[in-house]
Amino acid sequence: MRRILLITTLFLVIIGNCAFAEKVTHSFLATGQKTYIMGADNKPSWTYPAVTRDGYVLDDGTIILTLSKSKRYPGGAVVSIAPDGKETLIWKGTQSEVNSAQPTTDGTYVITEAGNNPRLLEVNSKGEVIVQFPLACQKKNHHMQTRMARKLSDGTYLAPHLLDFAVYHYDRDGKILSKLDTTAPRDTEHKIHTWPFTAIRHGDDHTLVCCTHGNRVVDFDANGKIVWTLTNDDLPGNWLQDPCGSQVLPNGNIVITSYAGGRADPQAPKLFEVTRDKKVVWKYTDGQKVGIHHFQIITTNGNKLTGMVLK
Repeated sequence: MRRILLITTLFLVIIGNCAFAEKVTHSFLATGQKTYIMGADNKPSWTYPAVTRDGYVLDDGTIILTLSKSKRYPGGAVVSIAPDGKETLIWKGTQSEVNSAQPTTDGTYVITEAGNNPRLLEVNSKGEVIVQFPLACQKKNHHMQTRMARKLSDGTYLAPHLLDFAVYHYDRDGKILSKLDTTAPRDTEHKIHTWPFTAIRHGDDHTLVCCTHGNRVVDFDANGKIVWTLTNDDLPGNWLQDPCGSQVLPNGNIVITSYAGGRADPQAPKLFEVTRDKKVVWKYTDGQKVGIHHFQIITTNGNKLTGMVLK
């Protein structure tokens, strides 16, 4: 009888804890073939009629978008959209593509251009160039040169170079300070060449990298050693299908988008959140084949995320 009472008590405690566990909800900006802000209720609150590659929502509600090349902008562009809907051109691309644009705390924008002369630029709100230098990536395939370049708190820059299979760390003058090799040892003789897409400096100089066609996400320590890896073997299904964008949340959890996730299975998660011990705590599905290229989590459980966006 005592054993039955003890088991019953433990069961009730577990049920009680589950009942009080808070369900995770997020609102987010999505960029890609479709550009929109999705509310925590899974209803879009804002849409934009163009294909985009990168995007940010600022604290005042201003939205910064990196536009894919189009008839309007043959080389891509970066625009700012005020809360009242007024759109302002920040940068008109001069080459094949504009692949990313990061707003900084200084009110500038870090931009990458792909083309015959791939380069990183930092411009002010008027589009005046403050910093520029050539990127040390291959030049044959423009589209596969670089993706989400970001300025770090020390004034240096991270730029993932896809077909160079590495994340490059540049100083303000374009000098290469270091590289993070994203080739994965398969055995003693072969390596898996995986394309780095997003590189996020976080924590104690760790760098989280999304490796797209390798279907894995890795975390490098300050010495360049991989100390954490997420693959489909760690997940309920093959959710990592071309993982392009990611974001490290203030609580240390990681949100990932799989750009190709909906093509084979429209019910596959477009976004999902995992803890450092690889537990899934949130996922977003929409039943569409159109994927999310990159994103920004705006709110969690109704609370606006503040501080530097790590994406």
